[in-house]
Amino acid sequence: MGCAWPSRPRTCRCAPTRTSTASTGSLSAGEDVKTASSTPADPRSRPWLGHGGSTADLPAGSCLDAGVAAARRTPAVRLEDLRVAAAEDRFEAELRLGRHAHVLSELAEEAARHPLRERFAVLRMRALYAAGRRSDALDVYEDMRRGLAEELGVDPSAELQQTHLAVLRGELDRPRAHSEPPPGRLLTQLTSFVGREEEMSLLAGLMETSRLVTVVGPGGVGKTRLAVEAATRHPAYRRGRVWFVPLAEVSSPDRLADAVLGALRGFRPPETGHGATRLIERVAELLGADDAVLVLDNCEHLVAAVSVFGDQLLDLLPRLRVLATSRESLAVIGEALCPLGPLDVPAETAEPAEAGGSAAVRLFVDRAAAVQPGFALEESTAGPVADICRRLDGLPLALELAAARLRSMSVSQIAHRLDDRFRLLSSGNRAALPRQRTLLAVIEWSWDLLTDQERVLARRMSIFPGGASGAAIEAVCSDAGLPGEDVFYVLSSLVDKSIVAKTGDRYRMLETIRAYAAGRLRADERGIVAAGFARYFVGLGEEYEPLLRTGAHQLASIAMFDAEYDNLVFALRSAIDGGHADTAWRLLGPLYWYWNVRFDARSDDFVAEVLRFGDALPGHARAAFTAVHLLAGNSGTMPADSALVRSVLEDCARTGAMERCPALVVVAPAGAYLYGFDELAERELQRARQHPEQWARACALLVEAFIRADRGDWEGSATPRERAVREFEQTGERYGQAVSLAAMARAHSVEGEHDKAVAEAERSVTLAAELALEQEIYHRAWLATVRMRGGDLEGARRDVDAARRRASDRGQRHVEIELLLCVADLHRRSGEPEQADAALDRLEALAGELSMPCEVTASRVAPVRMANLLATGAAARARALLPEAVRGAFAVRDVASAAQLLARLLCLEGDPAGAATALGMSQVIRGAFDHGDPELRELTTELVRRLGQAGYDAAYRLGACLPRADALHRLTT
Repeated sequence: MGCAWPSRPRTCRCAPTRTSTASTGSLSAGEDVKTASSTPADPRSRPWLGHGGSTADLPAGSCLDAGVAAARRTPAVRLEDLRVAAAEDRFEAELRLGRHAHVLSELAEEAARHPLRERFAVLRMRALYAAGRRSDALDVYEDMRRGLAEELGVDPSAELQQTHLAVLRGELDRPRAHSEPPPGRLLTQLTSFVGREEEMSLLAGLMETSRLVTVVGPGGVGKTRLAVEAATRHPAYRRGRVWFVPLAEVSSPDRLADAVLGALRGFRPPETGHGATRLIERVAELLGADDAVLVLDNCEHLVAAVSVFGDQLLDLLPRLRVLATSRESLAVIGEALCPLGPLDVPAETAEPAEAGGSAAVRLFVDRAAAVQPGFALEESTAGPVADICRRLDGLPLALELAAARLRSMSVSQIAHRLDDRFRLLSSGNRAALPRQRTLLAVIEWSWDLLTDQERVLARRMSIFPGGASGAAIEAVCSDAGLPGEDVFYVLSSLVDKSIVAKTGDRYRMLETIRAYAAGRLRADERGIVAAGFARYFVGLGEEYEPLLRTGAHQLASIAMFDAEYDNLVFALRSAIDGGHADTAWRLLGPLYWYWNVRFDARSDDFVAEVLRFGDALPGHARAAFTAVHLLAGNSGTMPADSALVRSVLEDCARTGAMERCPALVVVAPAGAYLYGFDELAERELQRARQHPEQWARACALLVEAFIRADRGDWEGSATPRERAVREFEQTGERYGQAVSLAAMARAHSVEGEHDKAVAEAERSVTLAAELALEQEIYHRAWLATVRMRGGDLEGARRDVDAARRRASDRGQRHVEIELLLCVADLHRRSGEPEQADAALDRLEALAGELSMPCEVTASRVAPVRMANLLATGAAARARALLPEAVRGAFAVRDVASAAQLLARLLCLEGDPAGAATALGMSQVIRGAFDHGDPELRELTTELVRRLGQAGYDAAYRLGACLPRADALHRLTT
């Protein structure tokens, strides 16, 4: 049956065949091909169109019955149809997993082979959009639309049109690429999650309805694993808003908030202008007001403290959920309990098939197969496995340890050994919980299987809270009785016996085993091991700290600090608590430098605690730490007592602190300058220029460039800025390069050299990304600003989107402040003032959630808000906002921008001469006119039109010839 095409073919909408839309789904369900193809077909749905082949003889413009078409298709064509549909399904899955970058090239190849296949076009558009290539996505639509019209005489399908519209509006959802959770988040699991379906369902439901949920159960029952699994499935996890806080190492209630701050160490709070008055408030500030989950693990020894802490934190953050694990409830009103008992075990009379359905048996078999590939539940193994599961009470940790013994024992031998152990424990401490006795039996049984040397090493390894490298274990744990050359072999044996787990090149103990081993560490042995631990990590920190400022070894050095961070902090905490001043300051120095790369909210507290050692510290260390504590603290504030600041800086000079602490190269001269101590600033700058370390000399050049630019000496700032870039490039150090290149990009942008500015800004982003710096977000925002100043609004939009994704993946809400300022600027320059104001409204709401003081928020928003008002011609409202905008410009030390806003305002108010004079003031304040701002170029053109060139030049000179101090004064009056 056939029919002729209507005279207006673009209005003809025929239903696609079910074989093309249902694809593998209908065929896999057993549906007959002819049945699936029994509806009239849209020409585009026929995969043979564009192939030639079996239907090349069909006349163009005919409409054939779908059944006839299906009959004419060869088996090879039908197979190709299935292959293409399967490829489409796979691409769809890849895109949903966020793997757009991996499939782009393959998608393009498939689309080229099937130019009229609309689903390929939809998938390509989604992939390109997710990759930030919106214009390319629109090109795909246009090519498909044109091809459909020319080849088939039809319009694009509804799905393709809707995708096109979503791309145009910027409303197409981008899949989030899967990545590792940010540092300090949930524990990485090395094994599969088996069983616990009912408990998981219960816990998920409780987390939806309750804000405080406690998983309660005995030790070794899997409370931590269940909590981590539940947290990964919570919506907050996908937004990077889940934090895991291990409390097993917290020895006293007053260290609870400190432990939580440690888990939040990768998240720098906004500079609010004041520090939180209590630790609980600082924790709340770091967590932020958005939906979040805080997992507090192993609370049983801190129940009272966790109860108070959790109650206060939930009161401060209405959208926070706390998920705790403990051997007893927290006993807080509103707490929901998720009781967690052992896994279900098979009945004594269970048949092998029935026993295999038990969660305990499934867990044992899963872990056994990992140890002994091919292990399965069979007639010969079902009985012993069921016996093991029953006698170990279905406790997951005990089952995993038992399964690990399959390396050296049969399953029957394991079952027999457990019989002996349970008889021994039946006369043990009956006051303890039965399941505690059972877990202890499993641990002691494993311990009894160790040799003397293995027990010695296991005891000593318990001092490492963050796992350890083989070198660290050898250095800390060896002695005459356990020679260093034997450590590797003994350690390998511990791995084989599952006392120690090996991940990559690091070794760690399960926490329960580590606690048991620590309890076996003798008092005389403990002191020796602790001293060796401190000695090793002092040496490691001092060895790697200088490498943080090099190019060849910087990434490796950061990786070392990342891996050993928990051990370094534990060593510092132990030194502080133990009163070991020399060890404390020697550990603090390397850690302080590392904190410039990886922020830790506790850093200020650590510095303050070390400073309490007072005269027990060397003079240079006390002076250096005092200076950075006062002038470079986390609060973003500086002391009002200028005499104190001068005294501290003089103390740094007297003790030679700068030579020993390179961070002072920036802190000392910049601090002196900002407090108006010009002579002291120049003296310290000269000292910094003569520093023996090239990196420090490069910093001195950057500080000099900043001071000169801040004074309005634009030309004078150019040379040290350019030299700083070269010096940092010679060292290869990425952080300094990124900062200096961003400064160079700003200079090029002001001078109208947009290509150079973009190139420098892109390099700074690349370097910041290599270090995984938090500041990467700011560098990306500045790159977007540079692009929009050069007229590349689409490129700027891509940079903003990329910055947003980074911030979201890392859970860094506070950096959105800078991003929203950039977004507002982008909307204004795109002629979208309403969207610009909406972005600023979101910024103000976010600042309130992050507890930023109103005056700080106003100073950041006012200049951008005033620019929006000027763009819409609202002169009166802009005039009212001018004083706040000027204060904001002074706060960020960009005063020339306030003069430029004044110029735009005066022009709008009908005072072109005053506007030209204000532009002249901007030149004398900065030391250069901003040739890179297209809005200023338009303003200049308009002023010349109104005044004439001679009139404009005369009015401009009135502002440009003013003394700089007078120009600044005019802005504030």
